[in-house]
Amino acid sequence: MVKEVYMTRNVPGPALSMLKEKCKVTLNKKSSPPSRKEILKNVAGKDAILCMLSDKIDRQVMDAAGPNLKIISSFSTGFEHIDVQEATRRGIYVTYTADILAEATADLAFALMLACARNVVAGDAMVRAGRWKVGWTPDLLLGHNVYWSTLGIVGLGKIGSAVARRAVGFGMKILYCNRSRNQKAEQELGARYVSLDELLQESDFVSLHASMNEASYHMIDREKLQKMKKTAFLINTARGKVVDEKDLSVALRKGWIAGAGLDVFEEEPLVKSSPLVKMKNVTLLPHIGSATHQTRSAMGKVAAESILAVLDGKSPDPYFLVNKRSDL
Repeated sequence: MVKEVYMTRNVPGPALSMLKEKCKVTLNKKSSPPSRKEILKNVAGKDAILCMLSDKIDRQVMDAAGPNLKIISSFSTGFEHIDVQEATRRGIYVTYTADILAEATADLAFALMLACARNVVAGDAMVRAGRWKVGWTPDLLLGHNVYWSTLGIVGLGKIGSAVARRAVGFGMKILYCNRSRNQKAEQELGARYVSLDELLQESDFVSLHASMNEASYHMIDREKLQKMKKTAFLINTARGKVVDEKDLSVALRKGWIAGAGLDVFEEEPLVKSSPLVKMKNVTLLPHIGSATHQTRSAMGKVAAESILAVLDGKSPDPYFLVNKRSDL
């Protein structure tokens, strides 16, 4: 009997062709996320779901899928959009793409640091708009040094560690806070373990790499922003809800910090009415942390491999498994 898979969106690379070779695939061909109604309709009778971070996969979706559903494979490094506990109760595997995107996301975090500190976006806009009138001048778009400055990393996992490795090349002093000490990073990168408050007070750049959970929700709020240097920059390539955007808007407007570089937001896409849109001291990107051909292709391949393994009666690679075999 042919197995059936629902893909909530197509992804770069071989994933779709891999699945079509072995399964019947129902695909949302739009680039935009499917509606709730579409998801509930299209999961019916499916053996597997390949979903995105923007797709809420809860009890209602699992009910709509029915008893055939064996695996929910997420094209993401996070899985807060899936009711993992309910899936586990039903014996449904939940997989994700783990830290495949670590290096690409670290590249982007560093790009945001450089863009913010060196007025890259403002300079590009000036040239394109024909506002560069005089040529080189000694005070044009003065920014801040990145080299030999202090970088504070909140969450020194795979992505945070990748950012730290890049910082070594810039001669940066590295501070980090984490749920537990990363002694390997301390030895290899010279990173120093500190409290969040100390990190905020001492850092010239604060780069967020914390996972999304109850403890990290609005971790960076008015109180924390006021602890930062007025010359410091906040970089967020983690999850939008780690930062209280209203408080960040106030901090940027009042000059509590020098600026911010954001790839993620509390609600996506960012609405035009957001005060962040009109601010010149913030660089805004449309959630492209992992957006390289190589990384997205690798993510899709892993997501498809997890599905094919389970539908073939095997267990998925434990590295990409959210609910361990002992839980099922």
